[in-house]
Formats: sequence, structure tokens, C-alpha cells
Amino acid sequence: MRRYHRTAWQGVAVAAFAATAALSVVLTRPQPASLVEVVAACRSAGLDAWLGVAADSGAGPLIRAESTAGASVVYTLEFTNVSGQTCSLYGYPGVWAYTGDRQIGSPATLDTSIRPHVVTLAPGATAHAMLRYTRTASFGSAACRQVTVPGLRVYPPRAGSAVLVPLSIPACSREGPDFLSVEPVQPRAGIPGFPHY
Repeated sequence: MRRYHRTAWQGVAVAAFAATAALSVVLTRPQPASLVEVVAACRSAGLDAWLGVAADSGAGPLIRAESTAGASVVYTLEFTNVSGQTCSLYGYPGVWAYTGDRQIGSPATLDTSIRPHVVTLAPGATAHAMLRYTRTASFGSAACRQVTVPGLRVYPPRAGSAVLVPLSIPACSREGPDFLSVEPVQPRAGIPGFPHY
């Protein structure tokens, strides 16, 4: 009888350990934003958006997209919390080329190879998203209708209004050609001068 109780107790202990281990695995996985308690979303008025040093595909760092040959250029799109409150960013920024008071062409496509995570920004802290610009010469002139724009209109994740980021580049004024793509916001500032791809 004792032997039976010992065996039963050992079985219960093993089952309890397995359940605890499974629960531990679940709790240590990154949780979706809906399951994570986060601080208030960052507002556009409290963010300074700017571009870090670009990296040309396979050619090292550069400052201006049009200064070297190649199909695409990668920038670090930086977000600095200039408010006095801690806030959070989650997901993808919306990015459009603009001229005058209007957005032109298609918005940046979303690069889903990187999983979004909640990024908490204390006052003065910076996070980044990688932004890829494909030179419009890669598209047919009829499909693109190239124009030079003075900058980008950037909508931080979960923010209702845009921040203007200066960047003089050729852009496609027609919808369709995907000359911009963006990754979700990542913690820490981008590393200037280091190619991402």
C-alpha cells in the first residue's frame, strides 16, 4: 500500500512539475500588446522624428540616398521622446512621401519579417524603425511618374497626426510602385553607419 502511495505521489509531482514548466514557457514568451500592460501611447506632439545615417545595400554607410548607385537605401527612422512623460510605441509607423500639403504615391509597405513589440520611451529616450527606400529608377516612368519631394510624412504608431521628416528624394507620384517599406519600431536608437541588410 505504501508503495502504491509513493508511486502515485511521484506521478502527481511529475505532472505538477511539467505543468509549472509549461506555464513558465508561456509566461516568458513575448506577449501581444493587448496582453501587456503599457503606458500611454506616445503622441506626435511629444515626439521628434528624424533620419539616422543611411546604409546602402552592400555599399556601407552614406548620407544621401541619391549619392551612390544601387537599387535601395536603408535609413534608421528615429523617434525621440521630447515630452516630459514616459510613453510607449507599438507597431509600424505610417510613412508617406509628400509635396506641398498632400501625400503622394503609395504609403510605405510593412516589412513583417520583424515582430512588433511594445517599446517604452522615457523622456529623452530614442527608438527606431528601419526604413528602406527603393530608387524610383527601378520602376517604369509611366507607372511611377517621378517627382522630387522635400520629405516624408511620418505617423508614429497609434498616433493620430504626422511628423514631417526632411528628406529630398525622387518619389513615385502614382499609386502602385512600392518605393518605401518600413519595419516596426524597435527599442534603442539605431546604429549609424551599420548596414541592416
